[in-house]
Amino acid sequence: MKPVILAAALLSLIAACATRPPAPRDIAAQPFVIEQALAGRTLARGEFRSITGARRGFDATLNGSWDGRVLTLVEDFAFDDGERDRKTWRLEQVAPGRFTGTREDVVGVANGFQDGQVFRLEYDVRLGERVVRFRDVLALTPEGGVLNNATVGWYGLRVGSVTLNIRREAVAELNSQASAAR
Repeated sequence: MKPVILAAALLSLIAACATRPPAPRDIAAQPFVIEQALAGRTLARGEFRSITGARRGFDATLNGSWDGRVLTLVEDFAFDDGERDRKTWRLEQVAPGRFTGTREDVVGVANGFQDGQVFRLEYDVRLGERVVRFRDVLALTPEGGVLNNATVGWYGLRVGSVTLNIRREAVAELNSQASAAR
């Protein structure tokens, strides 16, 4: 009898690890509409956390454009350790609130869908020799920003998470950057 209880507990734990991230508690009343929320220039601060305790922070500049059918989102990453990277999403609307997408490191096709107030995006990414599963949930914050929480899974087990806070770039920031560039 004990092996059956142990097996059931183990299966419950594995299933819990592989579930989608929940919607954030403190979100705006209006639904997150990806083609509106990520169009234009936005800035982000994020962090990857692994189950081993490793953390890797980064900043990102996102430039999104919507042509009525495809959201193209260019993401320029600057990691705290000095590494830089660029990824480009192409998310095509295939039905109201439903998208399929590609990115350089995505294996196969990403699937995005409206889920109440949040937008969910699920995709597999090749990291070196491994393929890991990202499950993102995006929501508007009451302050007008975007919160993106993601779980990272490998063979159904949660191995990490990513939190990304996205905000519109203020005109003052653009002016100070232009002045600094002169």
